[in-house]
Order: sequence, then C-alpha cells, then structure tokens
Amino acid sequence: MAALTERVRLLAAGDIRGIADRLGVRPTKRLGQNFVVEQGTVRRIATLAGVRAGDLILEVGPGLGSLTLALLEAAVAVGDASVVAVEIDPVLAAELPKTIAERAPEYAGRVDVVAADALTVGEAEVGRPTVLAANLPYNVAVPVVLNLLAALPSLQRGVVMVQAEVADRMCAGPGSRVYGAPSAKLAWYATAKPAGTVPRSVFWPVPNVDSKLVAFTRHEPPASTASRAEVFAVVDAAFGQRRKTLRAALGGWAGSPAAAEALLRAAAVDPGARGEALAIDDFARIAAARGDHDHPRV
Repeated sequence: MAALTERVRLLAAGDIRGIADRLGVRPTKRLGQNFVVEQGTVRRIATLAGVRAGDLILEVGPGLGSLTLALLEAAVAVGDASVVAVEIDPVLAAELPKTIAERAPEYAGRVDVVAADALTVGEAEVGRPTVLAANLPYNVAVPVVLNLLAALPSLQRGVVMVQAEVADRMCAGPGSRVYGAPSAKLAWYATAKPAGTVPRSVFWPVPNVDSKLVAFTRHEPPASTASRAEVFAVVDAAFGQRRKTLRAALGGWAGSPAAAEALLRAAAVDPGARGEALAIDDFARIAAARGDHDHPRV
C-alpha cells in the first residue's frame, strides 16, 4: 500500500481549502455541499464499497475530489477497476480532472468526470456502473439513490454517506417509527443496512447535523403483476395520510374507502392497519389486486 499511496496522493484538509480558495468556491447549502477533509473517512467509505476487479464505481457529488482519490486508490489496488464521477457544479466538474492528474498522474485515465445532475443521469451518461460510493447532499439523498437504482440496472451494491435521520429512514423496516415511503421504495430495489456513523468534524464546513453510512445490496423486486409505478402509487397514498387506516388513506387511490377495503381484503391486508405496518411485498399485493379487479381473469 505504501507504493500505491505515493502514486495516489489523497487530499488533506489544507489541500481542499487551498483548491477552494483558488477557485473562489464557497460551499453552498443549496447544493448541500459539505466537503470531507479527513483521509481516514474517505478510505473507510472506499473500503466499505468493497471494490472488485472489473468494477465501474459511480461517485455522485465528488466536489473537490477527496473521496474520488480514495476510490481511485481502491480501484488501482484491485487491478482492473475505474471511477465515473457525476458533479452538478460546473466549476467543480471542470477542476476535478486537473486534481486527479496532479495527484494520481499514472491513473488519471481511470476517472471519468461527468458534469450532470444525478437525478437525471442514465447509462448514456455514466455507462454501466456496478457499485455506488458517495457523500450525498442531504436534501436529495433518497431521490438520487432511487433514481440511480431505477435508471442503472447494472448497479448492484453501494455505500452512501447521508444525514443521520435520512440513513435511519433508508434502513427502517415495517413497524419502525421512521419507516415511510422512502424506506418502502428503497426496499423494492435493495436491502439497506447501517454501516457506521461519521463525526461532524470530518466535514468542511462543519454541518449542524450528524451523518451516517448506509450500505445496500440490490435484490429482485417483489414478484407481482403490478408495475413499479403502480406499487409506488400505493406507497405514496398510504403514507400521504399515515395517521389514517389504509381503508381511509387509500380511498382516493381506489375510488372510495369501500373500494379500498375490498382491494385490501383481496390482498389479504387488514383494512384497519396503517401503512407503516406493511412491507413492500404487501404494497405489491394491493397494487396487483387492483389490476385483477380492473382486468379480471377469465
């Protein structure tokens, strides 16, 4: 590792502030920019990503490049792996290749920087990545992960750093106080689990919220005759009025509370339950029951 460390030089706190000063960059709340300035943290994320030979690592929001370099270091260590980094800030996207070329000249060709919004990218922009590793902006963390899992079927696993409350929701199961629509929708695609906490002191500027790591592994979606969009419509309806029973909460979606009760009973779901009690398989059965009702088998 010593020789590799010399060929891929990670950014220290002073380096990051120096680049930012030279560019006239000030982290903005609008883009959720809090840069990681501690090398142990970025190496920890790269290790949790479990990079393997042949992987294409997708990084979202590389910023000034601290995690990018750690991911490149991990990619080089396993042999044949590479990084594609998606950055929405055009100034940062233009600067990142220069930073990589300066600090890892031998391997700069293994990093592709894409100036784009991670909420809209697909294979045309980033190819077929296999693993996601990212310090995600707090305000768009869940939408970004859901979009990437939907748009990139090649994405099989990943680790993301997010606000602690967001991490708790992503990993929550039915019955949890923080279980909600994001939890259920993520469960359609993948199994998520906590992967550790991150102190505020590793960021610049220091945020006023705590952070956690979430690891996920893709799995097959529930076997259902309903489409993902149809299942997610049930999820949204159920949690849109989460204090109400499913009979009431799904009344608008089904046409009436009575129609909702009939569909719930057809799906073997208690009409008196609430959305927080249901797993993604339950929502899929409800959506499929409506499809059967609208298009009965003959």
